[in-house]
Amino acid sequence: MKFAPKEFLAQLPKPANEKWKDGVRFTETFAKGEFELEFFAPRDTDYQTPHDKDEFYIIVSGMADLLIEGEKFPCEVGDALFVEAKCEHHFENISEDFATWVIFFGKS
Repeated sequence: MKFAPKEFLAQLPKPANEKWKDGVRFTETFAKGEFELEFFAPRDTDYQTPHDKDEFYIIVSGMADLLIEGEKFPCEVGDALFVEAKCEHHFENISEDFATWVIFFGKS
């Protein structure tokens, strides 16, 4: 199987909902057992809340700052960032071309 960022970027944004007021900026791409792969391309505001699984972000384009429990981690293409389950986190200072793979793993 192959997963290409531009294929999933073309699917975004999805229609807005109560949480994602500007449109849903992620799409689920693959799941098997306790492993999930998503593609995430937030714009302006990142509305995400803590997750029940550990996760890795692997940046594929652009740059942003990832705030994890208030600590700022600047990130750019090629960076991988780990966020423990249930930690407060979100992206800020998001470039217009920012996109990342999100890998969720572990039991929820």
